[in-house]
Amino acid sequence: MTMNQIKSADGSIGIERSPPFRLEGRGGEGRSPGSARTSPRSEDDPSAGPGLVSGFAAVGPRVRAVILPMVGIVVFILVWALTAPMAKTSLGALPGPVAVAAQGVSLAEEWQAAQSEKAAFYAAQAARNAALETAGRGGEAQDFRYSGSPSFIDQIFTSLFTVAFGFGLASLVAVPLGLVCGLSKGFNAAFNPLVQIFKPISPLAWLPIVTMVVSATMTSPDPMLPKSFVISAVVVMLCSLWPTLINTAVGAASIDKDLLNVGRVLRLTPFARLRRLILPSALPYIFTGMRLSLGVGWMVLIAAEMLAQNPGLGKFVWDEFQNGSEQSLARIMFAVIVIGVIGFLLDRLMMALQSLASRNHET
Repeated sequence: MTMNQIKSADGSIGIERSPPFRLEGRGGEGRSPGSARTSPRSEDDPSAGPGLVSGFAAVGPRVRAVILPMVGIVVFILVWALTAPMAKTSLGALPGPVAVAAQGVSLAEEWQAAQSEKAAFYAAQAARNAALETAGRGGEAQDFRYSGSPSFIDQIFTSLFTVAFGFGLASLVAVPLGLVCGLSKGFNAAFNPLVQIFKPISPLAWLPIVTMVVSATMTSPDPMLPKSFVISAVVVMLCSLWPTLINTAVGAASIDKDLLNVGRVLRLTPFARLRRLILPSALPYIFTGMRLSLGVGWMVLIAAEMLAQNPGLGKFVWDEFQNGSEQSLARIMFAVIVIGVIGFLLDRLMMALQSLASRNHET
């Protein structure tokens, strides 16, 4: 399916796809992708090298795709460095790029120190248990879990695991429900008002409800998953499932009816129709919704972790804000940059998965 943009029912724009690249020579005959159409001057002028124009055509866009974003980043850093001393806060001047980078290095060093301390703890515990076994007192050996404060790197992985869990739950709910809504006009008419009501609700409104429900449900003194993790993941699920649901419904509703009629004529089972006809046609829409949902989930997660005190990036930002030391603002700014970079990488990951799924379907 070739399209420039995929739009969902709520107006969100999905993944851009470029039209297929095609080169034509004189008379409309096709040329190989490695060649390029040259201007009349390059064909008539012997001084122009035969590969000059084709070289610019092939290399130019790739170079621009790398150079232009780098130029934008450099300009942003320069403007930041020049304007930071002018912005005053309660803790002094706004930290510049150098101060923020220094705190990033400091956080990495703290992570290394925490890893060394953790390794020393488990080594001492293993030595103690071995000594008890040697002395014939193996029944007294105990294994304790290291309870040190999580480092910044540990909090990054906690946030990634939380958003992956919530996003996975949202996808498991949204994709089947979206397919049903797209294929059944009656079900869509009945369910659409609920979608429009619950879709705009803020995560801050969901959080107290989810907290009370989870606290009343998880009564075990030693639960398998921490309550703060479950609360954050459920809030992520409730806020991120709507883009996937809506786009999946749009994709299922846009399937050619003649294609479905062919499936009925061939007496395909419902599962075969779903696998061979419905999912391949709706796949671009589904991935568009999942891209949007993952971005929403990552944004929601930070706010949820701040209030639920799940030991992730949101809690790190909140703790540094409450700390109020001279380094706190620089650390918060470094965490904000890391949050943005991770969000960008997650979006690129979804694009790569969509491209891979599309290639597998075409083959």
